[in-house]
Amino acid sequence: MQNLTEIVYFVLGAYGDIGHLKYLYFSIMLLWYLSICVANTVLIVVIYVDRRLHEPMYILLCNLFVNEISGSTSLYPLMLSQMLSVTHEVTLPWCFLQMCYIYTSASVEFCSLAAMAYDRYVSICYPLHYNVIMNTGRVALIILLIWIYSFVNFIFSLSFIFSLKFCGNVIEKVFCDHHLVMKLACSVSILNNISDLLFAFVTVVLPFSLVSFSYIKILAVCLNTSKENKQKAITTCTPQIVSVSNMFVGCIFHFIESRLDVAYVPAKVRVILSVYLLICQPMITPFMYGFNFPKIRQSCKRYLFDRK
Repeated sequence: MQNLTEIVYFVLGAYGDIGHLKYLYFSIMLLWYLSICVANTVLIVVIYVDRRLHEPMYILLCNLFVNEISGSTSLYPLMLSQMLSVTHEVTLPWCFLQMCYIYTSASVEFCSLAAMAYDRYVSICYPLHYNVIMNTGRVALIILLIWIYSFVNFIFSLSFIFSLKFCGNVIEKVFCDHHLVMKLACSVSILNNISDLLFAFVTVVLPFSLVSFSYIKILAVCLNTSKENKQKAITTCTPQIVSVSNMFVGCIFHFIESRLDVAYVPAKVRVILSVYLLICQPMITPFMYGFNFPKIRQSCKRYLFDRK
């Protein structure tokens, strides 16, 4: 039986041998990663430069764009290097670092969407008190708490893995997955399983509950308001509903692929399902929120195309 001191690396077994196609896949994923960085960076810069966008909703959006770049960076650099690798090995410290990076970014994403849903709830349900409740200082504090909450949350869950002894080192995924790493342990205590479930609860269930509560309240108010206000509410809330729905679908894919026996599913489909969220969400966000919002779209045109 192997112990922790003997296993110094994990093997990401989902890459397999794709021959010369790896150069094509590498080029596609590199282009996609650069596109994500460019699209989100443009919106971050526009919001920072245009003082008219220094409002709570756009500051929260800016935080979301930063997290899209952060979450993508947790996956793509290692994935790109592994595509050109022969052994697909990753050392334990790098694997733990990637897990921390990915799952912290996922938590930040859900919490940021919850904060934005609360912002819309206050704006639509309590418009006269909006500037008092959602001032710039309070929004900055909310963003800080989101990052601290997400980081501490996963570090607590990750701390239970450090003492584990591993009897295997092959992770059937293209990145280091928390649950699959635990399955490689020689024995897993009840505390490890509880910490895994607790992390899922505070990362997904709590923010999703807040989002649901906010939109139920918004819907109740919209049913008793004018057609113009209904249209405005729909315009601002639709991107958030789409993002939350996409995150929820992505989490379902991740849960099924990590915890259930899906050996009958083709390997390429399993890979796509496992990285669906990290591939689609970072590109959906800038187009659903940024370029779709009239004020941001106008600012982009003004700063990028109308300057003489």
